[in-house]
Amino acid sequence: MSSSIPADQLEKSFRDDLLLVEGKARLSVDAYGQCVKDFLSYLDKKGLVLGAVSPLDLTYYITFLRLEKKDGDLTVAKTVSALRSFGSYLKREGIWAENVAMELDRPGASRKLPRVLSVNQVDSLLAAIDTKKPLGVRDRALFELIYSCGLRISEACSLLLPNVHFKERFIIVRGKGSKERSVPFGDAAYDWLYKWVYECRPRLVRSDTMDFVFVNSRGGSLSRKGVWKNFQALEAKSGVTAKVHTLRHSFATHLLQGGADLRSVQELLGHADLSTTQIYTHVDNELLREYHRGFFPGHKNAGSEVNDED
Repeated sequence: MSSSIPADQLEKSFRDDLLLVEGKARLSVDAYGQCVKDFLSYLDKKGLVLGAVSPLDLTYYITFLRLEKKDGDLTVAKTVSALRSFGSYLKREGIWAENVAMELDRPGASRKLPRVLSVNQVDSLLAAIDTKKPLGVRDRALFELIYSCGLRISEACSLLLPNVHFKERFIIVRGKGSKERSVPFGDAAYDWLYKWVYECRPRLVRSDTMDFVFVNSRGGSLSRKGVWKNFQALEAKSGVTAKVHTLRHSFATHLLQGGADLRSVQELLGHADLSTTQIYTHVDNELLREYHRGFFPGHKNAGSEVNDED
């Protein structure tokens, strides 16, 4: 691969640049860093010099990912984005004269519509939590809040006590890129969160310095892995097939079904681009088609032709 800088050091410098200079979120930094690590490893195995990499070399690498590693469009699209960012960094560092990665085409990945639960399914899922013990109350408060506010798992795990405003019924969330947003929460989330914070959490937390809202059984910060594990157990118990992130998808879709405008949903979700939020309008339309097919099984082709005057 050669460059005067060792591969591991170059990868670390790139990660630091993403984090400190570009202000990327930690999860994005980790994802891009892994893509670059894999790329540098490929160059080393092929005996290619990093400073002399051509657009054709990059094209061969993308072909390798598709044919040898069987990467799909979404994974390849992420890799292309990472290589473009890496190329920009290499140009600033004088390792590349031009960012040749910009010549790579990012595949127009066909995004799958996210799975969404009905309101009844959400209720059944949350009702399956055993709230007789403090950790059960924690999980009920946690998942109620994720659904009520459309939170990412990382946002829920990093939520701080000073950022919960019970009187005004909103929380301050730190999302991707360390951007903050205010999100209101509903009655059910209020009741369970209040019970957790003031009745159950004090039994587990012995230190005044622990500011995270959600903690584990030892009073330490709750990890994303811990949330996933607890949700999997809940999924098996309730019989409702879902992932934690499904609650966020359901939150957005239910808001749109209730008449919320797309721009407001974008703000609540913390999406930087409105096009990211628009996926939920397609989910909403697909749900309507499913309802139609269910109620009118003899008219499965209804609506397949569009009238320009409608």
